[in-house]
Amino acid sequence: MCLIAVALRADIEFPLIVAANRDEYFDRPAEPARWWEEAANLLAGRDVQRGGTWFGVTRAGRIAMVTNFREPPSGPRAPSSRGELVTEYLRADVAPGAYLNGLMARRRNYDAFNLLVGDTRGLWYLGHREPSPRLLGAGVHALSNGEMNAPWPKVRKAREALQRALVGRRPGAVAALQQSLLSMLADPEPAPETELPNTGVGPEWERRLSPVFVHADGYGTRCSTVLVVRRDGAASFHERTYGRDGRPAGDAIHEFRLEAA
Repeated sequence: MCLIAVALRADIEFPLIVAANRDEYFDRPAEPARWWEEAANLLAGRDVQRGGTWFGVTRAGRIAMVTNFREPPSGPRAPSSRGELVTEYLRADVAPGAYLNGLMARRRNYDAFNLLVGDTRGLWYLGHREPSPRLLGAGVHALSNGEMNAPWPKVRKAREALQRALVGRRPGAVAALQQSLLSMLADPEPAPETELPNTGVGPEWERRLSPVFVHADGYGTRCSTVLVVRRDGAASFHERTYGRDGRPAGDAIHEFRLEAA
């Protein structure tokens, strides 16, 4: 993913809400979210090139998401794919904090990343510049290709939009909440030039990458995903994929129950 907004125990009815965009080159093949044949309890899209994923959830209540950390290249690419971190955690049987502590010794096997792992009771975060994993507190958080809750315009916009959606939602109206968040994730407005971050990709690409929804030459938002989990463990997962033209190309909708919610 390249933009993640999370409401963690910020709503009495929905202890976990995730709204996220995956940005990637369109030449890199991917499959839409589905239950995996070799791991029947795992729901995720799939990066066909390397076999991993960017965002996934299991019926047991395990959740994981990854973003790239944007910085100028300083050497050859790392050997391992960041997407395998998501599937590794989802298929493991280890507590989230313990998993991230175990990852510390081999984190340099991967290009710079931000990783969120956990369940409906809590999410742990390990960022590229973090000295150690940390447990996120209750509330609304947002993450892109920098640090957690960085003051980037798209991060601020996503965080504020999720907060507004919680304040304005109708009780029990999951579909309306999801549509509101999918609309937020489709916002193509670039940030003002004076608010662009400086991540080493140059002013033109900083501008192209600044919207919540990215649509650049051969690169852009490939899918938007909204996961809403009720207090009783009922989960609603809605993924919308997009084509090269920036138009919706399909929806994958899954309703299920988390066993450990």
